[in-house]
Amino acid sequence: MGFVDDEIASQPECWQRAAELAKHVELALPHRGQRVAAIGCGTSWFVAQAYAALREAAGQGETDAFAASEFPAARHYDRLVVITRSGTTTEVLDLLTRARETPSATLTAVADAPAAGLTSDPVVLDFADERSVVQTRFATSALALLRAHLGSHPPVDDGRAALEAPLPAPVEQVTFLGSGWTWGLAQEAALKCREAAGLWVEAYPAMEYRHGPIAIAQPGRAVWALGPLPDGLTEDIERTGATLVRSDRDPQAELVLVQRFAVEAARQRALDPDHPRSLTRSVILP
Repeated sequence: MGFVDDEIASQPECWQRAAELAKHVELALPHRGQRVAAIGCGTSWFVAQAYAALREAAGQGETDAFAASEFPAARHYDRLVVITRSGTTTEVLDLLTRARETPSATLTAVADAPAAGLTSDPVVLDFADERSVVQTRFATSALALLRAHLGSHPPVDDGRAALEAPLPAPVEQVTFLGSGWTWGLAQEAALKCREAAGLWVEAYPAMEYRHGPIAIAQPGRAVWALGPLPDGLTEDIERTGATLVRSDRDPQAELVLVQRFAVEAARQRALDPDHPRSLTRSVILP
């Protein structure tokens, strides 16, 4: 057991704290009708994608999501929502410096990080900070806070259930599927398996899966659904012989099971998920 295991296990309680924090930072976060850009790098970018889809679906206003390095500087937004665990990532700091005229809420785990000093409204989730390189509880706690701001209670019970659920059997390859807000979660699930275990994983919007990617499905491989599947896709997957993994848990909670799966896969491959290959806690460029 390593510190990543403890951080994964702490998520349901962190989500409760994040939802409570959301009540106190309401004015820092986007208001109904504002045009918003949600921004991050890596895991934080995928959380930004999930939030953008949820906010638009809730009728709160047009919301785009960008990797920090790809933010279109010529576009106008009423507010930025920036997600950065360490608050030190080079691309995020560059963006906040360039966009100083646009009000921004920056969600970070470190109160005195450089990003907090460059934003108009820092939102500090220090209780969700991590020793791990591979993000788990900060990302899901940021999502819990943003979902709470949109009126959704955190899936605490489902999260606890995911901590006790049996892990899927080991496979040589996994494809994650999502749609709407869970498309971002599917990409994050795939990233966790790459980072922690070096697995061959892919991620697609569920309706796109038939358009080519299903060709790799076969016995010994898995398709993992984060959320409902389109009509008929279950049967299409089952005909390939691939293992279909799905549950009725909230997709954010299902991500906890994916994290556990990734950590176990790392150990089966004699890798240390606390010290993943070629990765650092923050990307800081010279």
